[in-house]
Amino acid sequence: MKERTGIVTMKGNPLTLAGNELQVGEEAPDFTVLDNNLTPIRFSSFRGKIAILSSVPSLDTPVCDIETRKFNEEADRLGPDVVILTISMDLPFAQKRWCAASGVDKVQTLSDHRDASFGASYGVLIKELRLLARAVFLVDRKGILQYSQLVQELSMEPDYEAVLAALKKCINLAV
Repeated sequence: MKERTGIVTMKGNPLTLAGNELQVGEEAPDFTVLDNNLTPIRFSSFRGKIAILSSVPSLDTPVCDIETRKFNEEADRLGPDVVILTISMDLPFAQKRWCAASGVDKVQTLSDHRDASFGASYGVLIKELRLLARAVFLVDRKGILQYSQLVQELSMEPDYEAVLAALKKCINLAV
């Protein structure tokens, strides 16, 4: 597995990312994660929809909580052709508990804890922590990566406006 160092940090300390570095315009890799009921979900099952993949270290941390809630709020305005998936290494039981406690019902939380399939395929697996780096990917209806944002410092939120601008462009191209 490929490794890249110094691209992301935690409290200023460099971390190592394991997995493939993706480029916009490439076919988005398929991966398998678990839903909150321990059911394996393949990313390819969302083909035909525009997908926002929000990768977070853990829903039980303040920044991940804020990020997932913001995407949940946006989901109401995006319509049925857009799916938002928040992926972390949290156990499915923890994700289910967090969603219930937080009122998050539009974003689908998925766990990569078993195989790190998403983390390795998208190059966001943090080697030292076996957590996922904070990143946002936008995949169009045909399964092509249209946007990628890797947040340099784990404690920082993504640039939501840039994600939504890329989404709007993607929706307009599909019309």
